[in-house]
Amino acid sequence: MLTGAGVGRGAGIGPVVRVSPAPVAPTDEQAPADREATAARATAAFDDVAAALRAQADGAEGAAVAVLQATAQMAQDRALRTKVLARIADGEPPVAALDAVVKTFVDMFTAAGGMLLERVTDLRSVRDRVAAHLLGVPVPGVPQLTGPAVVVAEDLAPADTAALDLRHVVAIVTEQGGTTSHTAIIAGQRSIPCVVRVTGALDLEPGTVVAVDAASGTVEVDPGPEVAEAFAERARLAAQLAEDTSAGATADGVPVGLLANIGTAADAERAAGTAVEGVGLFRTEVLFLERTTEPTREEQAAVYAEVLRSLGGRKVVVRTLDAGADKPLAFATQPDEENPALGVRGYRLVRTAPELLETQLAALADAQRETGIEPWVMAPMISTPDEARDFAASARAHGLTTVGVMVEVPAAALRAEAILAEVDFVSMGTNDLAQYVMASDRLRGELSDLISMWQPAVLDLVAATARAGQQAGKPAGVCGESAGDPVMAVVLVGLGVTSLSMSSGSVPAVRFAVSRHTQEQARAVAAAALGARSATDARAAAVAALSPEVAALLGA
Repeated sequence: MLTGAGVGRGAGIGPVVRVSPAPVAPTDEQAPADREATAARATAAFDDVAAALRAQADGAEGAAVAVLQATAQMAQDRALRTKVLARIADGEPPVAALDAVVKTFVDMFTAAGGMLLERVTDLRSVRDRVAAHLLGVPVPGVPQLTGPAVVVAEDLAPADTAALDLRHVVAIVTEQGGTTSHTAIIAGQRSIPCVVRVTGALDLEPGTVVAVDAASGTVEVDPGPEVAEAFAERARLAAQLAEDTSAGATADGVPVGLLANIGTAADAERAAGTAVEGVGLFRTEVLFLERTTEPTREEQAAVYAEVLRSLGGRKVVVRTLDAGADKPLAFATQPDEENPALGVRGYRLVRTAPELLETQLAALADAQRETGIEPWVMAPMISTPDEARDFAASARAHGLTTVGVMVEVPAAALRAEAILAEVDFVSMGTNDLAQYVMASDRLRGELSDLISMWQPAVLDLVAATARAGQQAGKPAGVCGESAGDPVMAVVLVGLGVTSLSMSSGSVPAVRFAVSRHTQEQARAVAAAALGARSATDARAAAVAALSPEVAALLGA
């Protein structure tokens, strides 16, 4: 039995399929005889990789679109190319030059930490793809799948995750990575059982049958028939829960909005066909990534109108551009930031490119007029009441009437009462909130216990924000991935959170868990978690306080 950190609640059994290794520079790689021709070949390799990634993005959905576009943009990065070509011009073999430059960037990103650390896997993926082109060997990644498979890798680049053939992928297991990485988020969104940080995963021989349980974070080798029976029962229960399309509410009738996270108009159309009450997070940055210029007001308005129509009048919360850090924009990113995670990102772009926000708000107002449907709009990375006031004034000046902000920065949680005096609602982004509260990189496996949403210090700030919402009589929701955990969902409701936004596939189990607890019972579950000393103890205490029926049926 191998253990790691699970993503989602899925489970599956299948034979191991190993990801093809990255191409290695030959020890006898020759210096280029024709340096100009070799430089041209390297440039073509970068172009081909970027084009292939863009093509993947065009056929992808949800979070995968933004990730693939960002990785394609990395393959087009001028600094990366220029440094590689300069080394080739000095007579260095092409793959060796590529390796040396990528290592420099990896060291730089690792030292910077924060969101830049998340881009290391993407950068290495670009390196591997370009090296394969230069060496004339197959591009590394997941091999062609012809039947059920558990994909096992040291780490899986988001581009590889997005390209998986869902007809055959039973589960994903990685030896590295993190539960809030882009790959994990994509896997969760696509309902692929995933366990990361599994020590010994690479020792699994291809063809070995394993049982992967994301709920418990385990990988069992050669499982017995009773494991398959238990997984089948869980699948049956999941199908049964999905038949319930009632509005979210506690057992005593307190409403809890159950919403979907989306990134594109296509996502909105798919979410509209599920039992959700609307959209709690529309990540609009997908429209901006991989572009050299800002999308026009007309282009944006057309997409926003399509999303509003798709949901047919249901609630749609639009997050304004959340760019910077791990989501750079060619036309707005600051080139000299030493730590972009703490730099000009999200709402802070008004300091350097105020026209981006103004155009976006104008486009949202255009979509509102065209459809007759009023979106909710919120800004990311708000730190002070003054920022909240200024954003609200800008949005309302454009005729947008329901205005809120994200609570991702500890300062915003601590001053939630003052912030709520300026806006109509708040929504907590728990991934970033946990990262900033605990000062921990999201991909540092050795710090996974710190980055957990179950950390009592993180729960304290969520509780403070929810309490401020109750006192102000205004909604305080959660749109981080933690909202899709049924146990955490009960805790959040107990803390006073009014809505939960997640991947659509997570909604049935969350609806079930919430509906089997009165608000008072949910408060007791939350109090048990808040009273714990550690993240592990907090989850254990919450599970112990759950309704026995819920704990048993969800396998909590």
